[in-house]
Amino acid sequence: MDQLKLKNNSLNWKEIFPLRRIIFLAVGLILAVVLFIFVKNFTTCWRITSLPGVAPKSCQVSQGSGEGTPQVNPEGTPVVDGTAVPTIEAPAVELPPPWDGASRVTMLLIGLDYRDWETSVDAPRSDTMIVLTIDPVTMTAGMLSIPRDLWVNIPGFGYSRINNAYSLGESYKLPGGGPGLAVKTVEGLIGVPIQYYAQVEFYAFERFIDEIWGVPVTPKQTVEIDPIGGGYDHVTLEAGVTVTLPGNYALAYARARSTEGGDVDRAERQQEVILGIRTRLVDPEYFIPIIGNAPALYQELSAGINTNMSLNDAIRLGLLAKDIPLDSIQRGVIGFDMVTLHTITLNGAAAEVLKPIPDKIRVLRDEIFGSSGVLSPMATGSSVELMVAEGARVQVLNGTATEGLAAETQAYLVSQGMNVVSSENAEWSARTIVFDYTGKPYTLKYLAGLMNLTSYAQFRSAYDPTSSVDVAIILGDDWVYNNPMP
Repeated sequence: MDQLKLKNNSLNWKEIFPLRRIIFLAVGLILAVVLFIFVKNFTTCWRITSLPGVAPKSCQVSQGSGEGTPQVNPEGTPVVDGTAVPTIEAPAVELPPPWDGASRVTMLLIGLDYRDWETSVDAPRSDTMIVLTIDPVTMTAGMLSIPRDLWVNIPGFGYSRINNAYSLGESYKLPGGGPGLAVKTVEGLIGVPIQYYAQVEFYAFERFIDEIWGVPVTPKQTVEIDPIGGGYDHVTLEAGVTVTLPGNYALAYARARSTEGGDVDRAERQQEVILGIRTRLVDPEYFIPIIGNAPALYQELSAGINTNMSLNDAIRLGLLAKDIPLDSIQRGVIGFDMVTLHTITLNGAAAEVLKPIPDKIRVLRDEIFGSSGVLSPMATGSSVELMVAEGARVQVLNGTATEGLAAETQAYLVSQGMNVVSSENAEWSARTIVFDYTGKPYTLKYLAGLMNLTSYAQFRSAYDPTSSVDVAIILGDDWVYNNPMP
């Protein structure tokens, strides 16, 4: 009987779990484990979009110290010595919050150096940086072009040309990669938060222009262009003549440096191409099929576009941009009147760089981003309201023999709504002097009126995006004998 029962139980078990199902379950379990391991390894060093946190050490490569000016090869591209892990503190790169459709949106558009790309450099420099901004409340927009030779502080690496930020971020595999470090560097330069970035490969740019049936441009001056790829003769575009350029010609037009203004003229042509794309988008004949084909086009070009913007937000911004009037789009280029030309020594060779003049760059920034908010020179409100809204971190230093003056002044300024973060003693000063580190125009304006600072020499521009304070005030004897404190 027991044998019969055992036999019957065996038959029942096989009926419930036939052999074929057991094999499927076993194979499924194995595949699940393999898939888990694959996904884990694939996402551990994910760099297509920015992710919060710092990448594991296994994703990093051995690099140099990263301190001071980066080492570059004769072509100017940063190089890695492969001897040690960098000691830099990687700048935080976080995913931007979902766009609410109502707040200002700012993006950094990045184009790579074709010379580095052509020679298959692993981490090329950037060749183009354009800050694009849209304010859906005021229905205004702006474009600000940044020259590649601008000498700025790259977080974690010290001062270098701004076009090295992308290369360093890629070489050292920082969170967010090259685009992430480029964004942080530009934010430090202009003092404006940037939510998105888009780095576009050459073929993707050409393909996109061809997909929208070319881009119309009207050169301000005659320019020679040389399309990439060979097989094309030099092409002359005459000043004042409107032409529609296919993708390879549009790219050559945006890259040309043959005119007298060099990189400044080139930046203006790049902005012209962007406005030419807008011209296509506002034309129903082109816009409707472009939007209809957007998902397929995005899929095709995704390999050549590195961005942290979703397709949905890209379409929403495209719809918004087409409705902004042309005369509501501000355009600006950091030109030669906003920098000083310096010759420095890099790796034993002389090199020319452009050192920014912060006050002049701030004026241009305010024109581009000045449609709303405290950055606008035309912003409404009292000087106190604008100062409070700006939220500058202020340090008060006592440069007089009057004991406790810094603490007393700190308490008074705080009562007026100013964000004073510290007060200390300093060396003696006959006059009150204000140091501006990051560009806070309304705080400076408020202090000028409050402290009766009538001399331009009492304001010192000391641009330093890494400073722990935005404004430092050294109290002089003039403040001791003439102040409104009770």
